[in-house]
Order: sequence, then structure tokens, then C-alpha cells
Amino acid sequence: MHHHHSHADDPYEMHWEEHAERLTAAAEADAEWYASVAAYLVGPDDRIAVDIGCGGAGMALALARALPAGRVLGVDGDPAILEAARRHLPPTAQVPVELVRADLDGDLADVATALRGPADIVWASASVHHAGDQQRAIDALAGLLRPGGRLALAEGGLPIRCLPWDLGVGRPGLERRLESVMDRWFAQMRDRLPGAVRMPYGWTEALRRAGLTEATTRTWLLERPVPLSTSDRERVVAEVGQWVDRLRPADLLDPDDLAAWDRLLDPAGPDWLGNRDDLYRLTARSVHIGQRPARP
Repeated sequence: MHHHHSHADDPYEMHWEEHAERLTAAAEADAEWYASVAAYLVGPDDRIAVDIGCGGAGMALALARALPAGRVLGVDGDPAILEAARRHLPPTAQVPVELVRADLDGDLADVATALRGPADIVWASASVHHAGDQQRAIDALAGLLRPGGRLALAEGGLPIRCLPWDLGVGRPGLERRLESVMDRWFAQMRDRLPGAVRMPYGWTEALRRAGLTEATTRTWLLERPVPLSTSDRERVVAEVGQWVDRLRPADLLDPDDLAAWDRLLDPAGPDWLGNRDDLYRLTARSVHIGQRPARP
């Protein structure tokens, strides 16, 4: 659910149309995780689910498969993302996923109208942190739930680790320093959002403030061990490259580190990451869940 800022060359602006294919590829690569989370979230009486900021529709598809007698909405604010999601969804799905354009920072009335009733499950992965006022967004999402329905926010966890500590190029600890710079970039991106408000507490507290109960967190470990498949290796190299490209115009990277990354990301050079057989992919994803109180 995606923000558009005003400056054409703002290094903190997300051009979502440029990420459409990457989001679709990620949805396919993470299909197993989505299926696992959907199985954990979906109860026997659930019928209606909505995926807010649906990206490549990975979770929307997993929810559709877990709700064979139900309805699933995939919601995103960017038409290019929705088009990519439409291409990713199999036409023969037992439960077709309905795609709806709406922005989390705007009014969710369009989502409520499309739902035609309250939802059993509202899922939002890495989308709320793009809202200027995150608590307001969570309050709005909680308002889509039926009594007893659950809001699940996939936010945070542990950073992705892919690379050895010493790559033989640049100073050791290159990936850790990139992670630190990404954190600074993220803080500045949030500061620039329209109507940006700090949320100086955790996601479970935000769920409680939205009137939800039994707020808890469940974390999944995602590991692709050495040796990586060709597709996983390509994904690691692409992800690292995307972060370096995102940070480059913000001028946050140390010049020596940037020179090292340029060597490591040059497919024609002797140090290209894609030629290494010691890459891996390890991360942990946290899902924060709260329930709308049942009517007394």
C-alpha cells in the first residue's frame, strides 16, 4: 500500500511499478512460507480474508487455498502491482482472488464495500510501515474485522543474512554495515512520508491500541542453506543489488564500501557475487496478531 511522494528524483521515494516483477518473483519464492502462515491463521469458521498491500499476491493465493469455501480480496494502491498480481494468480484457482485498488493511507471505504461484510482475517505484510500514521492505519484495518476476526501484521523480524563476514573485497563486515545504512535510509524514508507520525511502541501494543485483544507475535525462520539453487543465488544477488542501488542516490554508503559493492555486483568482474558458492539466505519473519473482541 504504497506511497507516492512529490520529488521525481527523491532517493527515498518508492517507485512501486519498478518493483512489480520482483514482488511477483518473491511471492513465488516464498509460497511455502505463505502456505504455512495461512494454515496457522485460518480457522474452521473463516470465510472472508483480505490481503492489504498484496504485492505479488502470494498471501492472497495462500489464503484462497486455505479457504476453499470463502472469498479473498487482494488490495494494493498501485495499478502496476495489481496487474503483476493478476498475472501471477492461476486462472483456475478454486477460490478466485478479487483484486481491489485502494491506498492504506487513504480511506478504506472501497475495501469495506468490496468485502460486502466484515472480514475474518485481515493480513498486511510490510505495508503498514509505508503509512505516514501507522497507528491510524492499524485502527482502520481493525475496523474491517468481524467480532472474533484477526488482524495479522507481518512486520519486522530479523534482517536477511546472505554473505560471509569477510568477502575478500573491501573491509570485513560489509553486509552488516549495509544493514546499518539501510536502517538509516528507512528512518529517513519514514520521516519524509506525508503526515508522518512516530510510533514509539511495538506492533502488539499498536494492535491493543486499535482495540484488539490477545495480541501476540509468532516468528517463522526462513532458511535457504548452502549450496543455493541457481534461482536462490540469483535472488540473493538481485536483492543485494537492489539495496545498494536504493542507497546509492541517498549518499549514505561509505565510499570504500560502495566501491567494494560495485566490484561484487559486476557480473563481468572477477569478484561477482553470483560466482560464489558460499552464499546462503537466512532470515526470520514476525507476524503480530490481534483479535477483535467477540460481542458479549
